[in-house]
Amino acid sequence: MLAQFGANFAAVHSVVGQFNRRRSGILLAGVAVAAVTLGGCMPATVALIGADPADPGAKVAGAGYRSTIAPYASLRPTAPAPWRQQNERVAPAPKSGR
Repeated sequence: MLAQFGANFAAVHSVVGQFNRRRSGILLAGVAVAAVTLGGCMPATVALIGADPADPGAKVAGAGYRSTIAPYASLRPTAPAPWRQQNERVAPAPKSGR
């Protein structure tokens, strides 16, 4: 009877140990997932180097303006012109002979 009691105790202890190991593994995995998830929500606490950008009295460089369409030339349709003279005007110069 004592041997049977010892065997039952060992079997129950083995099953409970496996259950607790699985439960603690799941718990640790849940804690790790929660830490990673909440870690992305934390504000960065990095010390500022230089002036605070939220300070309205901070010195900043002046802003310049450059037009994005400055070299624009209107290309609206015009009256037809003689195409031969236009082609000769933009064609490369003929090579002088050998």
